[in-house]
Amino acid sequence: MRYDVVVIGSGFGGSVAALRLVEKGYSVLVLEAGRRFADNELPATSWRLRSFLWAPRLRCFGIQRLSVLRPAGRRSSGDKVLVLSGAGVGGGSLVYANTLYEPLSEFYADPQWGGITDWRAELAPHFDQAKRMLGVATYPAMTPADRAMRAVAERMGVGSTFRPTPVGIHFGRPGETVPDPYFGGAGPARTGCLHCGACMTGCRHGAKNSLVKNYLYLAERLGAEVRPLTTAVAVRPLASGYAVSTVQTGGFRRSVVEADQVVFAAGALGTVSLLHRMRAAGALPGLSTRLGALTRTNSESILGATVPGRSAVDYSSGAAITSSFHPDARTHVEPVRYGRGSNAMGLLQSALVDGGPHRVRRLLVTLARRPLTYLRALSVRDWSRRTVIALVMQSLDNSLTLGWRRGRLVTLPGHGAPNPTWIPAGNTAARMLAEEIGGVPGGSLTEAFDIPLTAHILGGAVIGSSSASGVVDPWQRVYGHPGLHVVDGAAVPANLGVNPSLTITALAERALSFWPVRGSADPRPPLGSDYAPVERVWPVRPAVPPSAPGALR
Repeated sequence: MRYDVVVIGSGFGGSVAALRLVEKGYSVLVLEAGRRFADNELPATSWRLRSFLWAPRLRCFGIQRLSVLRPAGRRSSGDKVLVLSGAGVGGGSLVYANTLYEPLSEFYADPQWGGITDWRAELAPHFDQAKRMLGVATYPAMTPADRAMRAVAERMGVGSTFRPTPVGIHFGRPGETVPDPYFGGAGPARTGCLHCGACMTGCRHGAKNSLVKNYLYLAERLGAEVRPLTTAVAVRPLASGYAVSTVQTGGFRRSVVEADQVVFAAGALGTVSLLHRMRAAGALPGLSTRLGALTRTNSESILGATVPGRSAVDYSSGAAITSSFHPDARTHVEPVRYGRGSNAMGLLQSALVDGGPHRVRRLLVTLARRPLTYLRALSVRDWSRRTVIALVMQSLDNSLTLGWRRGRLVTLPGHGAPNPTWIPAGNTAARMLAEEIGGVPGGSLTEAFDIPLTAHILGGAVIGSSSASGVVDPWQRVYGHPGLHVVDGAAVPANLGVNPSLTITALAERALSFWPVRGSADPRPPLGSDYAPVERVWPVRPAVPPSAPGALR
């Protein structure tokens, strides 16, 4: 069967593409490498490895991917990075922390794309639309972790920047199921948040506004087809349109589907890897030489504080992220938690040591000075109840480049300063946080070896004004290849300094708003032309009633 559009990936970009295109009359197939989960099939804790961890070769088809990016060789100056990302129908929305901030101001003016248009003004209506679709609400409670984090902000002299988090969660009476409040009866019934902290193991209770409860749900109601456990391995041009080759995830069954157009939305690593593979095979000649450039880690550091032994306070209560503050204008700190019993990620923790020479040696000295304390603190027993994770992000202009060697992604030096292996303001905050909760400060085990850990890998196929500066144009069409598009985190051109899901959604909403209705003239300038303003194209069969909160406006 031939489709109008094949969408590769079902995360925050792919889900928007599926809904907005089917609303405009296109036949749409969504290919998703991961499996489909009902709420009660999501992992009860992070120890349920078969449903939590993504490792198909081990028959684990869970929601949490861990990927290690390495330099091309021993003498390469590229960076090592440990990346956390999502898998499954709904992509990163299954495992993310529901946190939906707009980016810091530096994002809009970044030199990579700031000269194209006024991006803050262009994206404003699409941020509003994304918030309505994702059901964004301000977290309504103050948890023990929030009180500790507010005290840290006040001690650092920035108490005025402390704020509750905008989250994609349905609040109401805890555990009470009510008719769809977002889409005028067009969406599934919703259940009130239990404040149990289990957002990042998938929310088995139905309160989390994951994509399977909004964009994807509505797209499938209108006829979009979602094909889980199907990995796209190649895209090649035909005389008309494209052929997408797939393989059964974790199996051997292969197939080929044809489409007039293809949307790459497999996450930054998945999209960049697939484009690199196709260029190496000669399938996409003329693809921009900027492929892989400006890959960002969102300039992140994952720190925290842990109470050794038993804790009188349960720090796992609340949603995954409930507040934040800014120690300086370009740095953002959030308290993060896992639900009770989800202690597996504690295996990635270590003692906190600052960056610089002999970091591993200093880590060992730190542990040796208080061996019993750290033995109790670094135990994963009851880890989620006695730990406050501190997620630190920055909007600095640093990056790495993703190259392709021997069939895999490798890291090469990028534009700007190297991605940070530690953030001084974050380490200061973690130490103060430990004092506030009566614990010891901690960092990621990998950071002691100068390997940053990020949950928000971005870029690699970024927006640019021409093929000399980017892989996709301002409408997120791939330069040199009419009919190919990138609408996920790979297109994001700069560090955000905040969690990226809302920005990816807004960028996708904007890009898809300019697609023509099926069979109509395309209002966008020809591929490769200079930027010019374009009027939005409204759908012919909107999925949401006009009076509903999530309706297009």
